[in-house]
Amino acid sequence: MKNCHLRKYFQKIMFTLLCVSLASCQAEAPLNTYKINGLSLEASRDSLLPIHINRIKAVNANAVSLMPFAFLRSTNEPELIFNADRQWFGERKEGIEHAISLLHQKNISVMMKPQIWIRGQFTGDLSFKSKGEWKEFETSYREFILLFTRIAAENDVEIMCMGTELFNFVKSRPEFWKKLISEVRKEFKGKLVYAENWDKVDLVSIWKDLDYIGVDAYFPINMEAAPDVEKIKKGWQIHKNMLANLSKDFNKPVLFTEYGYRSVDYALKEPWDSGRENYITNYGLQARALSVLYEEIWPEPWFAGGYLWKWHQDESAGGLENDRFTPQNKPAENVVKEYYRKFRN
Repeated sequence: MKNCHLRKYFQKIMFTLLCVSLASCQAEAPLNTYKINGLSLEASRDSLLPIHINRIKAVNANAVSLMPFAFLRSTNEPELIFNADRQWFGERKEGIEHAISLLHQKNISVMMKPQIWIRGQFTGDLSFKSKGEWKEFETSYREFILLFTRIAAENDVEIMCMGTELFNFVKSRPEFWKKLISEVRKEFKGKLVYAENWDKVDLVSIWKDLDYIGVDAYFPINMEAAPDVEKIKKGWQIHKNMLANLSKDFNKPVLFTEYGYRSVDYALKEPWDSGRENYITNYGLQARALSVLYEEIWPEPWFAGGYLWKWHQDESAGGLENDRFTPQNKPAENVVKEYYRKFRN
């Protein structure tokens, strides 16, 4: 028991020292350029409360992504299940409407970001064997998107995301997407985006019909366990150049519909990895990687901002023994707070 207390005491000291160190390295003068300083808010079983919004405001976030989910049991059952009673409150119509109202009261903008979950399969590889199955899936996907489009329109949501990491669907069914985007435009007067995975973002053709180029930005940056700042900066350059050129080609700003890192060794090798294997915790790397990202990407004129993955309602979420993506109660939280302060309007 004594060793446990000593370990926690030591962790608290290290947390404080690292936060002070990171904060002292950041420029004091705030920038005048407005950016979307967003958080991806995990849907919960219960209602969002004002205290949860206060924690979001405390890190200087000015935007939140809300993520209603639809479920596909398998590609042999192509009808989506969504807005079902057994889903969490935060994933259903009532929960989404409740969250929008509270966030807008606190002057936090909202992106509606519907997502699909498929048992045992990555959504980007989604495919069906027959035209009939594609049609059945498209009918339910259209209903899914239009339901939350109408909620977004009725509640003055700022950004509507047309889908998340659906490369094969977008590539294989271009006429469906063109028609769906047109339908959404008629009902929703805000901005439109689609969220493509980092490795396919330059292969998507629908950017011309949208307002942002949306990227789930889990770019591989460095292969080492704990690279320093200069190595992280170097690793960003190829991706940064690609994004700048993509923005120029389509004359659209880039929006990181998701971005973030786990607090583990090798977090920049495959940043998308969310496996549950045993990892060595490294909250310093998470903080360092976010600092470099903000320094390298946020000031760029072609960049609109992004939504950090991910933020939980629970005040005790994260912590120094947590190896997941959240920055909460880790040195990374202070990094987010300081950089979002620089870029807030």
